[in-house]
Amino acid sequence: MNFRMMTAAGLVLALAGCTTTTGVARNAVEKRWLGQPAGTYFAQFGPPLSDVETGGDTVYSWKGGYKTRRIPAEYEKTADGKRGKRISAARTEYLSCAVQLTVSSDYVIRSIRIAGDRKRPTGPSWCEEFLGGAKAE
Repeated sequence: MNFRMMTAAGLVLALAGCTTTTGVARNAVEKRWLGQPAGTYFAQFGPPLSDVETGGDTVYSWKGGYKTRRIPAEYEKTADGKRGKRISAARTEYLSCAVQLTVSSDYVIRSIRIAGDRKRPTGPSWCEEFLGGAKAE
C-alpha cells in the first residue's frame, strides 16, 4: 500500500513538470523575446505582414530592420605599415530581417524563428544585432 502511494506521488510530480514552456533560447533573438508579450515586440518594431491562426496559436510573419551598410575596401598592409594591394573592393550591403513569431492565445511569444537574415563571418547576424540587442564587433 505504501509503495502504491509513493509511486502515485512520483507519477503526479512527474506529470506536474510536464507543462508547456517557451523552450531553450538558441540565439540572441530567442533569448530576448521568448515569453515576452507580442504587443511589446510589435510596438517596438512595427506590425506584422501577415498572420495565420493554427489552433490556439497565431503565427505572425514580420519583416523589418532595413538598413544600408557600406563596407570599405580592404588593403594589404606592407612591412613598413603602408597600404598595399587591394584585397577586396568597397561594397554596399542591404540588410533586413524576417521572422515568424508563434504567439499563444494570451498574446505571449512562444517561439520566434528567423526566416531571413544576413550572416556574418564573425559576430552576430543582422537579426541578432537588430532584434536581440547583440553587439557587433
